[in-house]
Amino acid sequence: MKIQQLHTLFLECHSACTDTRKIKENDMFFALKGDNFNGNSYAKQAINLGAKYVIIDEPEYYENPKTILVDNVLETLQQLSSFHRTFLNIPIIALTGSNGKTTTKELINATLSKKYKTTATVGNLNNHIGVPLTLLSMDINTEIGIVEMGANHLKEIAFLCQIAQPDYGYITNFGKAHLEGFGSVEGVIKGKSEMYDYLMEHNKTIFVNANDAIQLEKTQKASIFTFGNKNQTPNVCIDFVEAQPFVVCNYYNLTIESQLIGDYNFSNIAAAIAIGNYFEIDDNSIKQAIENYIPANNRSQIILKENNKIILDAYNANPTSMAAALHNFEKQSGHKIAIIGDMFELGNEAKQEHQHIVDLANSLNIDNLIFIGENFFQTKTASEKITKYTSFSDFKDVFKPLSIKDSTILIKGSRGMALERVLDVL
Repeated sequence: MKIQQLHTLFLECHSACTDTRKIKENDMFFALKGDNFNGNSYAKQAINLGAKYVIIDEPEYYENPKTILVDNVLETLQQLSSFHRTFLNIPIIALTGSNGKTTTKELINATLSKKYKTTATVGNLNNHIGVPLTLLSMDINTEIGIVEMGANHLKEIAFLCQIAQPDYGYITNFGKAHLEGFGSVEGVIKGKSEMYDYLMEHNKTIFVNANDAIQLEKTQKASIFTFGNKNQTPNVCIDFVEAQPFVVCNYYNLTIESQLIGDYNFSNIAAAIAIGNYFEIDDNSIKQAIENYIPANNRSQIILKENNKIILDAYNANPTSMAAALHNFEKQSGHKIAIIGDMFELGNEAKQEHQHIVDLANSLNIDNLIFIGENFFQTKTASEKITKYTSFSDFKDVFKPLSIKDSTILIKGSRGMALERVLDVL
């Protein structure tokens, strides 16, 4: 079946789905394969659960006319999503970067939805499967699509851009993330900049943080729309005021008081303001969108628990975001405890980067430092304010009986550490 024919059938469906546990009536189910599962084997179950059509790539699972056999389910999903994107012919904003992608995406969506019907990436479905699913979640009512793109190796962003065909793009920053796949920070810059390459090749528009010298250098020959402080003479002026702990900024004659902590969130907020300005959202609506956005999903959440204030930033971590979080945490008042988990996907740099974070944290005005994970446990330190545990279970056994009062507590680590579990221990 040709993609155009399949797309006609897709338009009859409610949405695309790859997980029978989440299937809805009249969905189109794509039987993807993984290292430990074969979606083809769920074809009959998907039909029984209400799928209108099931896309498979193994003939023995053909059940009835609702089952459609293709050469490769994943490639079909990707091709269909790209065809659907062309069919809708709406503006697509793509964003990537080492840190802050999801928060920035949520802020952009909150801002643009003040005027437009938007569809944005749900959560962090930002890979070779998530991007197609995001595109297929858009319909004829969508006026602007917002697509988050993640990558852990070269050529990945280039591939995702070919699928999504963005009209606009933004890179949050270049940091020490996924060094195992990219090889170095230079590899990170090259990999993320594949978005710039696509946009410049197709004469599209790039949103650029004028305070970021690398971004300005990479986009010298591009069509750009800039934001930054007055000294940079950008298209949109946005000035940082403070982060005590919440970020406050000035946007022309407006003061915007966000519910995001840490000065590192300023650029995320500024990008959303600038993109809102570009798409002609009125200033008061921009202010309202930013001020009403409350972070969730373990990202920079403020939680008050008895007489302690907890900063839960446990969704993910890399050396760049970890250093930023620690520097920001030092500015908090009162007794401070940092509970820090291992950072993953650092490859040969893991030992050096974990030691750097320990040394940095030890040099800051933080009263107690607790490190959890094999990488941090192997670091060298003689500081009395540092305690190390090889695993969460070791930490839990020792920590639970302790009484923590009148403290501000930072919790941060890579997703695999699942440090939100600390909340149950406190």
